[in-house]
Amino acid sequence: MNPVTNLFRNPISWAIALVLALIVAASVFAVVPETRQGLVVRLGKPNRVINGYVPGRPFGQTGAGLVARWPFLEQIVWIDKRVLDFDMPRQSVLSTDQLRLEVDAFARYRIVDPLRMYLRARGDEKRVSDALRPILASSLRNELGRRSFVALLSPERGQLMDNIQARLNIVAAQYGAEIVDVRIKRADLPDGTPLESAYQRMRSAREQEARSIRAEGQKQAQLITAQADADASRVYANSFNRDPDFYDFYRAMQSYRHTFGTDGSGATGGTSMVLSPENEYLRQFRGRRP
Repeated sequence: MNPVTNLFRNPISWAIALVLALIVAASVFAVVPETRQGLVVRLGKPNRVINGYVPGRPFGQTGAGLVARWPFLEQIVWIDKRVLDFDMPRQSVLSTDQLRLEVDAFARYRIVDPLRMYLRARGDEKRVSDALRPILASSLRNELGRRSFVALLSPERGQLMDNIQARLNIVAAQYGAEIVDVRIKRADLPDGTPLESAYQRMRSAREQEARSIRAEGQKQAQLITAQADADASRVYANSFNRDPDFYDFYRAMQSYRHTFGTDGSGATGGTSMVLSPENEYLRQFRGRRP
């Protein structure tokens, strides 16, 4: 009987052949997921990139799926294609207004050049994060050291983050990565005496600002009052010059109203006044003499 025929009639031989076929298939074919990009290394040297990141290319058109390789000669180094992130350890930063801040920040990045990333970090994303983390801390200290604490609460904070991201991108590019975003999670004053002294300085600054605003308001009020008095005096003077007799009569009537209490601000019913008919104060009651 033919030895080949005997081999295939034996179930154990079938099982061995099936296992060998699976091993060969696994060494030849590989499934590339959408979320990962592969770098094919042939005999220790990078050869080609599979399912590489291309900006704007939609899912399903990136090259993911079943790929072939030379068995036992090529291996695939898998590199994450998604946006990754790393946290920066809490840092103590001194701002320009001499406030010591405790800052927590994080950065998000994506591997856009698998070949460069493999050469610099041997395909390990953790090495990229470890390399970028101190750069983020240094950039954050430098940027916050040139700004006040109030800048973190104003629109200037966006410009600060852009500067940090640009500086971090320079180092990230050396590892085949691209910084997507940089954010400050928290920026707090340290507990204890520094915090209380900071509150006291802020309170004193606001009180001084309030005093300055009140002083400026009083100054403006005095200027407005003085201008109003000057305008009133000019109107009175113009009126007096046009008709002195009428002006004298009008001023006398105003004085009578106040003195005799007819406007509610002068004498009451319990007050008596004794004046001579010839008194100069009562001249308007005598009328004009021909």
